Amino acid sequence: MAWDFTKDRPIYTQIAEQIKNQIFVGKRNLGDRLPPVRDLAMEAGVNPNTMQRALAQLEQEEIIYAERTNGRFITEDKTMLDKQKKETARLQMNDFLEKMAAIGYDRKATLQLLTTFTKDGE
Repeated sequence: MAWDFTKDRPIYTQIAEQIKNQIFVGKRNLGDRLPPVRDLAMEAGVNPNTMQRALAQLEQEEIIYAERTNGRFITEDKTMLDKQKKETARLQMNDFLEKMAAIGYDRKATLQLLTTFTKDGE
């Protein structure tokens, strides 16, 4: 899997988001065991401490959980993941709407643009 990082936010938050998104779209399955921290860090090209911090954030959000000596696992709570997915979508849409407002489009105009673009395939 290709990891993509930007310089505008901490790497560990981007890692946590990317792992969450992998779970949301089914690239990582509910109940699956995650690879060890060092393996994930090597795959992502980051320091193991950075990966550890990202996984700790996901544990705090209850997206993953640790079993002492057995590793980390993705939650099996689909209802909670669905709520997390909707919250992630809401935050991204708010960010998008703020950016559109900054260039002069209110919500109604933004929706009209989206409708036009999806109809026209632009």
